[in-house]
Amino acid sequence: MTFLHIYINIIMGKLPVKRFLDEIAYSDIFSRQMRFVAGPRQSGKTTSARLQLDAMRCGMFYYNWDRREIRERYRKEGDFFSRDLLNMPPAGRAWACFDEIHKAPKWKNILKDFFDTHQDKASFIVTGSARLDMFRRAGDSLAGRYFLFKMNPLLIAEMAGRKYKDILPEDNPQAYVEKMIAGKSGAQRIMDDMLRFSSFPEPLMSGNEIFSKKWHQEYPERIIKEDLRDISSIHNLEKVMDLIYLLPGKIGVPLSINALREDLELNFNTVKSYMNYLVLTYVLFEVPPYHRKKTRLVKSEKKAYFFDLALVDNPAARFENFVALELLTRVNLWNDSAGDTFKLCFVKMRGGNETDFLLTRNNAPYLLIEAKSSAGGIDRHHYAHSALLGNIPFVQLTREKDILKTHQNRFFEVSASRFLS
Repeated sequence: MTFLHIYINIIMGKLPVKRFLDEIAYSDIFSRQMRFVAGPRQSGKTTSARLQLDAMRCGMFYYNWDRREIRERYRKEGDFFSRDLLNMPPAGRAWACFDEIHKAPKWKNILKDFFDTHQDKASFIVTGSARLDMFRRAGDSLAGRYFLFKMNPLLIAEMAGRKYKDILPEDNPQAYVEKMIAGKSGAQRIMDDMLRFSSFPEPLMSGNEIFSKKWHQEYPERIIKEDLRDISSIHNLEKVMDLIYLLPGKIGVPLSINALREDLELNFNTVKSYMNYLVLTYVLFEVPPYHRKKTRLVKSEKKAYFFDLALVDNPAARFENFVALELLTRVNLWNDSAGDTFKLCFVKMRGGNETDFLLTRNNAPYLLIEAKSSAGGIDRHHYAHSALLGNIPFVQLTREKDILKTHQNRFFEVSASRFLS
């Protein structure tokens, strides 16, 4: 079955989407620890958890703490889970999901009690967004009891029915590039739909322009009115929305807080705080510059990209944002499952020339990637960047289909739909 046939069957509901994170987060190697699954709103966290529960015949152990009856049940019977566990076969290990529990008062104490009481009999999944990541950064009473995983919107490779091992990095970056370009085609329709509807499951699966438009219009407002209000003391939420609508014009360039401050007529620290909260609530993610002493690489401001591609109108900027999100998701998955530490950066020289993305492994340059809407040769400065960083491979991803060219053995022009699927 081709990538396109698999994709169409997924869209029609005939095949499930297999999320790569599921293979990692629900693996036995994490033994007793709770699995905290954070990420952007509506990226598939709850669906993933419920499918895992169903696969383990534990669908009855899904608890949504947004529902009043769950909160009331806890208030009346603090350890209601013990009663529910009586329905499990004696030899079985239960799986339970506490969805949105971070909205409950003293939720960390609740989780600690459940975990300490039942860790020998049950594996716990906890799903949420900003609060899960926020309390981890601040330190917490659950230390040693959980691992945190990030679920981003869908990858092309997931919608094409690929296996997780197909996108794993190789020790040699040249071998990784050759693996990703070998004998693949047919994912162009998937990429085009993602660029059109975004890679969030609901609008992508709908395939409907009107539904998608409404969904994306309301998406940032829900985050600002609910998530941001929940974790911050920001009163001027309209200014935060103004910032969100300013940022699409800044995609792909190092972001100047001073320039944003002038546009918004706010002070530097306020704008910086707003940016931090937009990252924390998964509206944005930031890509830092790669810097190394005694080179012509320069320090620079970070670049910012959206999790929701639909917020970016310019086609070239949206394509670059799409590539950035695909790479970020891979880096997150690799870091969750491999011994090495990967990071997503960009490269800028003193003269101003840039390469859009650099993947590093254990802080060493691994692979350079450029996003380009149309094919048309590789600019000379990318060759210089590769040489400066240790002659690492360079891949130029284009939106056009059926592109595959090799230059000087380690420089590649390739269709993004081929390389990323």
